[in-house]
This record gives sequence, structure tokens and C-alpha cells, in this order.
Amino acid sequence: MIRQKIYLFILFVCFVLPAVTHAQSTQPFDSGSYIAKNDTMPYRILFPLNFDPAKKYPLIFILHGAGERGNDNEAQLKYGPKLFLNDTIRSKYAAIIVYPQCPPGGFWSNVKMEDDSATRKTKFIFQVNAPPTRSMQTLMALVDEFLDKPYVDKHKVYVGGLSMGGMGTFEIIGRRPNIFAAAFAMCGGDNTLNAKKYAKKVPLWVFHGEKDSVVPYSHSESIVAAIKQEGGSPRYTLYTNDDHNCWDDAFAEPDFMPWLFSHSK
Repeated sequence: MIRQKIYLFILFVCFVLPAVTHAQSTQPFDSGSYIAKNDTMPYRILFPLNFDPAKKYPLIFILHGAGERGNDNEAQLKYGPKLFLNDTIRSKYAAIIVYPQCPPGGFWSNVKMEDDSATRKTKFIFQVNAPPTRSMQTLMALVDEFLDKPYVDKHKVYVGGLSMGGMGTFEIIGRRPNIFAAAFAMCGGDNTLNAKKYAKKVPLWVFHGEKDSVVPYSHSESIVAAIKQEGGSPRYTLYTNDDHNCWDDAFAEPDFMPWLFSHSK
């Protein structure tokens, strides 16, 4: 009997408890879904502590990477929530956090991808003045819907993302530069000819890993240079020892939230 109890306890600690802990880790995020004609975009939303609908709050959109696409309305929470669920952060920077989920096979930005036979890696070809993808269209409609909410501070709307989401960040601020007060892009990229669309209108913090084996850091370097050429003053952080997962260090930057909230339209 004692052995059986010990065995059951071990099973609980090893399998049941981790599952419960994982469920609780994302529990504060409510589920939502934006539906427009034939398109549906699920999203998760985190409201501020002691949310008061009579007040106005900053709004932050987080765009996930290609690996988190789907329709489970869960995978997009893989990166970033640890920061936004931190009690100190939630108390000091009361904001509404939205994690939309890109559908399977979709892409936030209009970028062509080709296999480079020489490097055996994916080559990203960023477009100029190309029409938005279906996912981008739905995302912009979702943004508009939130802007209509009486509890959203329209002067403090932010967007940022990682990898595919970093590319999407550059694109959406190029399409809607008058909406976003600031943006951050992690291991993303954009065509340098698009820089003039947002260089002077949207403050940017760009992050990349120098050892990135998926999206070359040269994409961030070139767009940062182009933004400066167009009169902007982007902040750029290159992590010399990071591969593609530069978001781990980026979200851990002590100045991340202070920098973001220092900007308003």
C-alpha cells in the first residue's frame, strides 16, 4: 500500500502537476476570435490587473513566428507571456496584450521565400508596395476593431513580433504608420525601400542574433541602416551569441517595457 501511494505521488509530480502548471501559466489570457466574412482569426487577450472598462489602457499586439501558426488559439503564447504575466510588470505597465494567431499556411507579411541551393537555407525576398496577405488583411481589421473599444488608449498602441512576426511588424507599421506609437521587431526583416513609410513616424527597436541560422541578421542591419538614411532613429541590439531565438534576450531586456511605454502618438 505504501509503495502504491509513493508510486501514485511520483506520477502526480511527474505528469499531472506539470500539466496543471502549464494550464495555469496561460490561464489569465482570455480567448477571443475575430470573424470577418470567410476569415477567422483567433486571439488571446490579457487584460490589466483590476481592469476598469471606464479607463483607457495602452494596447500591445504580439505577432508570433511561423512555428506557432494554427487554429488552436494556444500555440501563439509560446514566447513572451512570461514578461507580460510578471506581477511587477502588470502593476507598473497596465496594458491590454493581444496575441493573434496566423492560420496554417498563412504569413503575416508579403514575402517570397526561395530555397538557396548554395547555402541550403531559405532566402527571403521582401516585397515593395505589394498587396497585403490574407492574414495581414484580417490582422489589420482586428486592430481596427480594438481601436473602436472605449477602453483603448489610441495614443498608445504598440506592435511587435518575432521571426515571421518581426517581418509582419515592419509591414503593418508600413501600412498603418499613423496608428502605432512604437514597435519592436525580433529576427525579422523588410525591403529597405519600405523604410521611408515609417522611418520618421514609428520608433523602432530591432533585435537580432548574430548567429541566426534561419533569418540572417543582415536583414535587420540593412533595414536599420535604411531607416537611418530616411531620417529615423531606430534602436538596434545585436546579440553576438544568439541564434534565431534572440527573443529570449530581447524580452528580458530591463529597458524593454520602459522604452515601449515612453512613446505615444
